[in-house]
Amino acid sequence: MKSRKNTGKFAGKGYYIALILCAVAIGISGYMYYRNANAQTQDPSTDVGVIEPGGDDIAAIATQPDGQLPTQSTETPIKTGWPVSGQTISGYSMDALSYNETTRDWRVHNGIDIAADAGTPVYAAADGEVYSVFEDDTMGMTVVIRHQGGYVTTYSSLSSDLSVQTGSSVKLGQTIGTVGNTALLENALGDHLHFSVSCNDEIINPADFLALN
Repeated sequence: MKSRKNTGKFAGKGYYIALILCAVAIGISGYMYYRNANAQTQDPSTDVGVIEPGGDDIAAIATQPDGQLPTQSTETPIKTGWPVSGQTISGYSMDALSYNETTRDWRVHNGIDIAADAGTPVYAAADGEVYSVFEDDTMGMTVVIRHQGGYVTTYSSLSSDLSVQTGSSVKLGQTIGTVGNTALLENALGDHLHFSVSCNDEIINPADFLALN
């Protein structure tokens, strides 16, 4: 009789042990499934997990000190000067027609004409590099100089006695040639310099360029 009671007790305990083992097995299976599923969402090209940025991460990204502005250009402003000493006899006129005494008609005028005796020195109006030297069919002996900031100055009606050549570096006030009367389009004006300026390929009033100084 006693033996049957003991057998019943062991049978009851075995039932609960089986339940516990099943629960443990289910838990282990769930953990392994979750671990494998989580591993598949990571980038296969790296072993480093994704870290969500926190307060410290944002501070590390901001490497620019507070109040410090980005470095700005320290390019020295261009200095300019008159290319020749004389009287302006024809002004800049691109917005209205002006009378041309040589052609006896009305047309625009892209520069200024400065009267001076033949042989008067003509100077570079700013530091730069000679872009071209040539004889134009209508404007005569011409020197073109490029400057910083996209500025280009053109000196026409020069004499054939030039002091520079293509590729020469020039300084403000350096002699580049002398006054002549080689511009067929303006020969009625006599000896003079035709001076014109452009900026970034757009013609501008030479007075605005000379005022930069």
